[in-house]
Amino acid sequence: MQKAILWILAFLLTVGLAIYQRETGPTYPVRGSDVLGNRTVTYQFERTHGGAGDQEVSVNVPGNNLSHAVLRFKRYRSNDEWTSIPMLHQGDNYSAFLPHQPPAGKLIYQVDLKDGEKMLSIPEKPVVTRFKGAVPMAVLVPHVLFMFAALLLTIRIGMGLLVHEDRRKLVGIAVLFLGIGGLILGPVVQKYAFGELWTGIPFGWDLTDNKTLISFVCWLPALYLTQKNLKWQRRATAFAVLVMLLIYIVPHSVWGSEFNYKDGQVTTGIQKVQVADE
Repeated sequence: MQKAILWILAFLLTVGLAIYQRETGPTYPVRGSDVLGNRTVTYQFERTHGGAGDQEVSVNVPGNNLSHAVLRFKRYRSNDEWTSIPMLHQGDNYSAFLPHQPPAGKLIYQVDLKDGEKMLSIPEKPVVTRFKGAVPMAVLVPHVLFMFAALLLTIRIGMGLLVHEDRRKLVGIAVLFLGIGGLILGPVVQKYAFGELWTGIPFGWDLTDNKTLISFVCWLPALYLTQKNLKWQRRATAFAVLVMLLIYIVPHSVWGSEFNYKDGQVTTGIQKVQVADE
């Protein structure tokens, strides 16, 4: 009964942590509503677009036709002038399309609406979206499942430390799943999405790649000491669990791959070039 309760708690915590990481990341959609005159405008602006084709941007505005509805955009971290595209009206929806960009290319965009003399720009701060290549589900789904399982096992191992469980088997499986999901399938996903297998150390500063590498390296001493039943195994395991949990607190896709329009290359890590009017 105790083990069953610990597994249930570990699963719930894993789901909660996965949702937190997803929703706090830079690729989570921007949702909201605002008021234009006596109308409520609702929207969901995507911050990532995968595969071929342009990215649709739409807003919902009930009632009569607006006098002005425009999608404004430009390349991110550039000195480009803003490009404006009239939005097409169908029913209560106004929509337009952002032009397709190379993998890791980013656009910054915002919608301007006008009803008579009343104007509204949504959202208040322009949205940044990143384009990427299509990732086959046969690769993406196993990657997500293995990473989720590795996190679940990590939390379960941490709980087991509190009740002095035999953790040798779980540690071995956790390291295996992390290796498959993060170091094998992860680079394949990135290759499809951004054209590069690995953009972490020593080739770049992609935070997602580096988080995976750091976590895996921290698990190796715990794996060795646990399997050999040597001194310090408990501390090494606790350290590996703590590092993995701290890493998962960092939102997903932060400091990720970004196409540099100036030199035509994909860069990673913190981008130091800033544009004043962004």
